[in-house]
Amino acid sequence: MLIVSLLLFSGVSTAEEIRVAVASNFTHALANLANRFESQTGHTVTLIVGSTGQHYAQIKNGAPFDAFFAADTVRPGLLDEEGIALPGSRFTYATGKLVLWSPEGDGLESALSILQQGEFRFLAIANPRLAPYGKAAQEVLQAQGVWEAVRGKMVLGQNIGQAYQFVKSRSAELGFVAYSQLKTLQGETPGYFWEIPQALYTPIQQQAVLLTENKTAKEFWRYVKGYNARQIIRNHGYETPPEIALISRTRPIANDGTRF
Repeated sequence: MLIVSLLLFSGVSTAEEIRVAVASNFTHALANLANRFESQTGHTVTLIVGSTGQHYAQIKNGAPFDAFFAADTVRPGLLDEEGIALPGSRFTYATGKLVLWSPEGDGLESALSILQQGEFRFLAIANPRLAPYGKAAQEVLQAQGVWEAVRGKMVLGQNIGQAYQFVKSRSAELGFVAYSQLKTLQGETPGYFWEIPQALYTPIQQQAVLLTENKTAKEFWRYVKGYNARQIIRNHGYETPPEIALISRTRPIANDGTRF
């Protein structure tokens, strides 16, 4: 009994907490991964949700994050160049998809016609200056030739999560959201959505960086890059770089069956 108690105490004493900044669109997927990691290791992963632009500013000002999962490649690249990110840690973990969604209505054609004809009171998008999904939405509206026409009807969210809430709560009749957000809804997606053709906006490649030498953060890093984790990311509505998935298959398998 004494030996068992000492072992249990030792396990608890080595458990650590890491703080991970995450772009709002990736919250559900990363929470799923964090829960699995926690159950396997006993460590705690605390997620701090926000826009990529806000997180970047916070990190520059010394926010105590161990890792950063952004919604673009620009900010992780800057952190790399500025010597704030851990050298060699930056990688693309997912590619997001942009959709135009309205919880009311029943047709793909109406989604396009409503956007082009301006038959709505409010259109929700994430702030293009802060959120990559907002920048992608701006590119789509410009490609459709309606950017200037709909600017007076826009409701800007601080991030894609807030833009999604505007539409879900019916504060806006339609809005540009991440496809992964619709994947979190139970059952069928209400209303209709139009998956935006990739040719209309710059691919939303999402990168992450480590910010500290914390051993638990590095362990979580290896877990997220593993084959099983990448399957979960795809199940949440993202694409993952095939070359990373193939590399992950060759990694050794940990005792609990997870590939690292």
